[in-house]
Order: sequence, then C-alpha cells, then structure tokens
Amino acid sequence: MHVNLIQIAVAFLIDIVIGDPQWSYHPVRLIGRFIGQTELALRRLSLPERISGILLTMFVVLWTYLTFFCVMSIAKQGGFFCEIVTGAVCIYFAISIKSLADEAKKVMTALKENDLIKARQTLSRIVGRDTAHLTEEQIIRACVETVAEGSVDGVVSPLFYSFLGGPAGAMTYKAVNTLDSMVGYKNEKYIRFGWASARFDDVVNYIPARMSAVLIPLSSFLCGYGFLRSLRTTFRDGRKHESPNSGIPEAAMAGALGVQLGGPSSYQGEIIEKPLIGDAQNQLTLKSIDHAVKILRVMSVLFLFCGIGVILCIKYLVF
Repeated sequence: MHVNLIQIAVAFLIDIVIGDPQWSYHPVRLIGRFIGQTELALRRLSLPERISGILLTMFVVLWTYLTFFCVMSIAKQGGFFCEIVTGAVCIYFAISIKSLADEAKKVMTALKENDLIKARQTLSRIVGRDTAHLTEEQIIRACVETVAEGSVDGVVSPLFYSFLGGPAGAMTYKAVNTLDSMVGYKNEKYIRFGWASARFDDVVNYIPARMSAVLIPLSSFLCGYGFLRSLRTTFRDGRKHESPNSGIPEAAMAGALGVQLGGPSSYQGEIIEKPLIGDAQNQLTLKSIDHAVKILRVMSVLFLFCGIGVILCIKYLVF
C-alpha cells in the first residue's frame, strides 16, 4: 500500500484520539516564530511594504517545504517504520479535527451552565472577532461559523495537500495558513505587507473550499440534516462573503442546519458588516453547535476515505 496513504490514515487516527497538542515546540508555533522574526528582519530593510510581504511569503513557504522535505528524506534512511511514523506525526500536526470539535463543545458546555463569561473566553481561543460583549446567540453563531470555516482550514485543506505532497505538502499548507492568520489583516499595519500572504492563502484554499460545497451537504445528509437545503444555500450564498473561500463552507453549514449566519461582528473594536448567509428557518441554539460538530466529524471521515479511494484508483486503475 502507498506509504503516504498509511501516513495520512495514522495521522488521522492520532488526531481523533489525542487532538492537537498545546506545547511550545509545536511545528506550527515554530513556523509562527519564524514568521515573526522574518517580518522584523524585512521591515528593517525599509523596502516597499508589498515587496517585503512578497519576500516574507516566499521565504516562509520555501523554508517550510525544504525543512520538512529534508526531515522526510532523513526519515526514509531509517527504514519503512521510521518513514511512516515521521510522516504521520508531521501530518498529524497539520490537521485539527478533535481540537476544533472539543473547543466548540467547551463553548457549548459553558452556555449550558449559563456562564456567558466563560463561553466568551473559550470562544476567543478559536475566533478572531471581539467576544467580550457577545450575547448567547452571537456566541453560538460565531462558533458555528468557526466550525464551518475550520472544516476547510483544519481538515480538507491539510488532508488535500497531504494527498498531493505528503507530509511536506501538509506542513507547507500550514505555513501559508499561519502566514495569513499572522499578517493577512486589512488594517493599516498589514494592508500592504500582508497582501501576498492573504492572496496566497486564498489560492491554496480555493479548491478545498469548493470541495466543502459537496462534502458538507453529503455529510449533512448522512447526519440526517438538510442535504438539498445545504446545496441550494451554498450555490446561492457561497459567494456573498468578502473572502472567496470562507463563504462556501459557511453557506453549506447554514443550509444544512437551516440557520442564518453572518451579520455585524466586531474586530479590534471595529464593526464589520458581514453579509447574511442562509435562512433563519431554525433558531440558533446549543443544538446548532452540536450538529455542526457532528457534520465536521462525518465530513472528515468522508473526505479521508474519498481521498484514499481516489489515490488508489489512480494508482491501480489508471496506471
């Protein structure tokens, strides 16, 4: 069996059982530190900000790919078992199914206990918006939106690039994703400097986001939710979002649950009016979070098996 498929399957199982570890030497955190140091170095050169941002994106992406390519080359020298374990661990660090689901569940638990302060604090760990004054419904909406977006960033995209480029491909994707989360803002500091990182993140997530337009409705069908409604909402509202990718999984999830997402949100004290996505057929409740997490988990398994199936078909039927 293909080595890469074994690595992906093992990584998936590890993530489902353990989740993403919160430790200082996590590869993604190390990539984040490298991004921060490289940004400081480039800003000292006094180059045009957009040029500096392009150089930052190039340096980080190439450094990450070459680093993990070398790691895997060394691992291959250690034999089959060493290659499998090393590759699986690298891919495991790139996906975040259990952690995303667990964080969403923690928000739900805090709301069940009527502890809005705790719910806001827990939510702040997985969203970029201001959470200090959110109502219960706004917390639920933000949580569902994050699970929907995370289904691409934390599941489909890293697995997609694992299938295409192995462990090095998965970690390179995480580098692009981390670049966007650190410098891809549209504020005065990063509007030009972070332009390249933000656009590159849009490019690498373009195909995975559109895969979610099929995967989320299929998963909602398997969970007993609104399959056709999810498809209709995806095609109707998927392009309303300012981001070329984020609106697609959000629309698919909104349709699956029969809820309305979007609306005004506060980021660093500034109110951003997001387009309304979906129809408010159902009220946003704690069950909305639970159902979104269930769809996330089913979608993860579905994409894993679909990806393995496609690779095996290409390998043994086409060639």
